[in-house]
Amino acid sequence: MDKKYETLSTVKVAYSSDLYKIVDTLNRTLKEENLMFGLALDEKNNAQAKFTIYRT
Repeated sequence: MDKKYETLSTVKVAYSSDLYKIVDTLNRTLKEENLMFGLALDEKNNAQAKFTIYRT
């Protein structure tokens, strides 16, 4: 089965070690709404992270 994800929004935010807790909570709470959230360190600046919202 091939899943396709639609990127709804991406924003750069200041990195904090607790950001993953927010992303985890959003994923657990809103998965029934066909939403998924991602977090990745910015490739060029490790002080920033990319927060992305996807529709599954």
